[in-house]
Amino acid sequence: MDQITIRQTSVGLPSLGDQADLEPVTALETDSRFVSDFQYDGATLHALDLARAHLVRGKIRGLRAERAAITAVRMDSVEFAGCDLSSPRWTGGKLSRVRFGNCRLLGARFDEMTVEHVAFIDCQLDYATFDQIRATGPVLFAGCSLREAALGRCSLAGSLFHDCDLRLTGFGPGNYRGCDLRGNDLSALTGASHLKHAIIDRAQVMQLGEALAAEMEMTFGDER
Repeated sequence: MDQITIRQTSVGLPSLGDQADLEPVTALETDSRFVSDFQYDGATLHALDLARAHLVRGKIRGLRAERAAITAVRMDSVEFAGCDLSSPRWTGGKLSRVRFGNCRLLGARFDEMTVEHVAFIDCQLDYATFDQIRATGPVLFAGCSLREAALGRCSLAGSLFHDCDLRLTGFGPGNYRGCDLRGNDLSALTGASHLKHAIIDRAQVMQLGEALAAEMEMTFGDER
């Protein structure tokens, strides 16, 4: 089983086998709403509207959409590679063994989703919002930009952020038990007080202190 492992966190990757066996498709929307063993390449769309579909074992490569709305969709063993979706709205559904690689998802909104074995690798997720995301398996962010992203009411126990840009990333109330934050600069994130039971390096204690001091608008006596 293909997987990516960083420290103690392992995420299963899509099982695509011999990709030559994947059938090229011209659309993800079908009457049956079930698409399997597929490859969707290089499409440029004004709008992507996908609802109540089930995608199994496929690769979506180079997809560009000016607007994307994905609702109540289940994906199993699906890879997104080099996609550019403008402010996509992803609501409900479940992702299992899904990999996003080198994707541009600026201003994305992920709401009320269940995720397991999901990896974001080298993705741009600036200004993204994650609301009520429930992880039933590991979730990994590696080499991603999450500037001014916001996480609220999420259950991300056992997830991992590694080598990510977390400047002004906001962590709201949620479950971050065992969330591995090592390998990141934490000094400019917000909501540090919500990161109870997360895992950090001792050297990051000072960074979290800086984040808390800034959030609480503290001043230093020697600067007055």
